[in-house]
Amino acid sequence: MSRVDSIVMSDRLLRAINAAAWAHDGQLRKGTEIPYISHVFAVMHLVSQQSGVDEDTLIAALFHDVLEDASERYSAVTMEEEFGEDVVEIVQWVTKDKELSSWRERADMYLEKLEDAPQSALIIAACDKVHNLKSILTDYQELGELLWSRFNSGKESQRWWYWAVYETLQRRLRALGSADLPILDDYRALLVEFDAIGNDWAFKFKATIPGGGL
Repeated sequence: MSRVDSIVMSDRLLRAINAAAWAHDGQLRKGTEIPYISHVFAVMHLVSQQSGVDEDTLIAALFHDVLEDASERYSAVTMEEEFGEDVVEIVQWVTKDKELSSWRERADMYLEKLEDAPQSALIIAACDKVHNLKSILTDYQELGELLWSRFNSGKESQRWWYWAVYETLQRRLRALGSADLPILDDYRALLVEFDAIGNDWAFKFKATIPGGGL
């Protein structure tokens, strides 16, 4: 599979974009009126900016939540028929097990999967978390502590989760010789901003300085 340094709109990638949009049709981001597909496209764009990604990785980024949130509309079988086994395997690495009963069990299993996941899946996981953190920090400015009512776990559990994923990704990507990916720098910077939540002065100051994020 050829490497891509920017998004080249092949017929195959365009078909994947349309399939992802159809699979997530009608879904919204938690607690908002924002179409869920906006997150999917944002993650694919972030993935395209990392080195060493190919078209299968971009397509898997588009489908990264499909098996978890839209498998009744677009199954793994259909995905494999239309885009191949490699794409399905990448998506499965970043899919939480919805059959597990608790949020923490699903989170722990996801972290375990990252320990063995290929680089393509690790990059998608990093880009997914970066976009989620950007959304959280932006929405916190508007909603404050009411934001946490959107989630299945509270602020401290979310803090643990995003740090745990970051630390796992950093360690695994370093072992693979890819610890210099820019997405990891972005991820850590967003975690620092996340840690300022609850310290209103620090958070508001960071949001107003040039390069301060949000």
